[in-house]
Amino acid sequence: MSIDSRTENLIPGLTVLHSLSRSLTTLTAVIGAVALFADVIVVFMSVIWRYMLHTPIEWAEEVARALMVTLVFCGVATSTGRGGHLGIDLFLGWLPAGVREYISHMSRWVLFVVSVGLSWSSLLLVEAALAQTTETGLPQVIYVAPVLLGAIVMMVASLQHALEARPRLVIGAAVAVGVLALAGYVFLQTAPDPASAPALLMLACFALGIFAGVPIAFTLAISAMVFFTSQPSLPFAFFAQQVAAGVDHFVLLAIPFFLLAGAAMEVNGMSSRLVELIVRGMGRVRGGMGITTVLSMAFFSGISGSKLADVAAVGGVLMPAVRRAKQSSEDMAGLFAASAVMAEAIPPCVNLIVMGFVANISIGALFVAGLVPAAFLMLCLLVAAAVFGQRVNVKDAYPVLMPMRQLIIGAAVGLIMVLMIGRGVMAGIATSTEISAFAVVYAIIVGRLAFRELTFKATIKLFVDVAAKSGMLLFIVAAAGSLSYALTIEMIPQQIAHLLGSIGSSHGSWLFMLLTIVIVTLFGAVLEGAPALIIFAPILVPIALQLGYNPLHYGILVVLSMGLGLFSPPIGLGLYATCGICGVSMKDVIRPMVKYWVILIAGLLVLALVPSLTTWLPKLMGYVT
Repeated sequence: MSIDSRTENLIPGLTVLHSLSRSLTTLTAVIGAVALFADVIVVFMSVIWRYMLHTPIEWAEEVARALMVTLVFCGVATSTGRGGHLGIDLFLGWLPAGVREYISHMSRWVLFVVSVGLSWSSLLLVEAALAQTTETGLPQVIYVAPVLLGAIVMMVASLQHALEARPRLVIGAAVAVGVLALAGYVFLQTAPDPASAPALLMLACFALGIFAGVPIAFTLAISAMVFFTSQPSLPFAFFAQQVAAGVDHFVLLAIPFFLLAGAAMEVNGMSSRLVELIVRGMGRVRGGMGITTVLSMAFFSGISGSKLADVAAVGGVLMPAVRRAKQSSEDMAGLFAASAVMAEAIPPCVNLIVMGFVANISIGALFVAGLVPAAFLMLCLLVAAAVFGQRVNVKDAYPVLMPMRQLIIGAAVGLIMVLMIGRGVMAGIATSTEISAFAVVYAIIVGRLAFRELTFKATIKLFVDVAAKSGMLLFIVAAAGSLSYALTIEMIPQQIAHLLGSIGSSHGSWLFMLLTIVIVTLFGAVLEGAPALIIFAPILVPIALQLGYNPLHYGILVVLSMGLGLFSPPIGLGLYATCGICGVSMKDVIRPMVKYWVILIAGLLVLALVPSLTTWLPKLMGYVT
């Protein structure tokens, strides 16, 4: 949700609130950056101690997890202060402008309500944790105090944003939110079936949040919070406890670490060097610009771990060349989105890590299993790019050419990093989290020596920005975790599992697989990647195992299906972001993207029907017996 800081200031005292919010946001930005830096050092040194000195640091994992919680909640507070959360406003376009304005502003009040609820719940949790210690004797409060700090800063920042409008809009939107809350309370008191009322309110909040364009993390959070407040058998402290528990896992540290490594390589100038090298090598081939897009996305997927980060890294440097070469920006944006779906299976994709974590599947095995499916989809897209593309004049795309030696060095440095990540995880030398810490150190030190573009000031900004981005991404995971807990209490996943299991048993496992692809694609478009996986993977994977599917084969298909929804028109959040990065309109991208979308669907069905494409390499590497 974007915040226009230039909005006319007519609310008394807003200047003071704005100053307070800016100071607190600066504080959380610094704390988040320091926590990220300290986490890299702790994980990196713990690996060195264990492998070289054969003396593990017993407290390292607990400290790393506490730093992780600090990073997430300070990061999301920073992102809230900056107005950096994204929502899906597609449905609002159907409404008159005046109504749309009020509903959009209501979403700002929703952020404030969630922040207030999380602040109160986390305060209760801090009081309970003061007398407790961890397994190694550290105070338990180190895991929950950052939640309280982040929630308070979010509360101040979201209140400031909610008040940044003309008084009539501010008051009207606040009254509307209050009326909805009152209606929920009345329903709770008068519902014919009181036992099911909390679940119905939770689902209603989720649907209204999606419709109103509330940022997805806060849609999930408000839905869970309403459940915890309306369920008398649960202490309200459980809300903050489940939000914190959603990200209190060592394996999830790989996400901010890989984001940091990819961002460091981008700041170092490696992305621009690699893209120019590929354009100069493939430019004269038919469809050369499209081939460059697919190959660049595949390469950077092995570095950053985030598909939107890949699109930003490649699109930011390639789209100007596309326009200079007089190629179709809309077609290229569609190919970017299709390539991002393909790249969901390329390690170290964030969603592969999330899938392994929530479904209890080896992350290293998932990394290996995704390689052949990704290569298959990449080949399909390369053929499509060559068939539908045109030749380009390299001199038009790059009037000033960089020396070839610099381009080759840039590609070599990145390739070594990709090989280091792949070899480390696949050979079992270290976990994905530990390898990602090494990738960060490599990206910063070697990148600095090779390119000399990553200055000290740029490095500080890098940690601040990645901490905020990681917090925003992982808060989605945290909120989804709390909602998943609420769904589990209501036995909703079990009911869905029973239904799908019955369909699979009665009509064949193929129908279950087809339903999986359809359901995950639809929810991937609405929920974004991590929440869709957190909610559905624990439900679907056990059923798939009962029906005889290999967990690696099924897991890769779920991740790819989720990616297909995320980058599909007309509501895929990833496609919206891609259009913004490429500077084109969604409505202009849909038509040229259809051909790539059909190719992805066909490729996904082939992967579903031929499991050996996914399981062959893991068997060869010893992950599958």
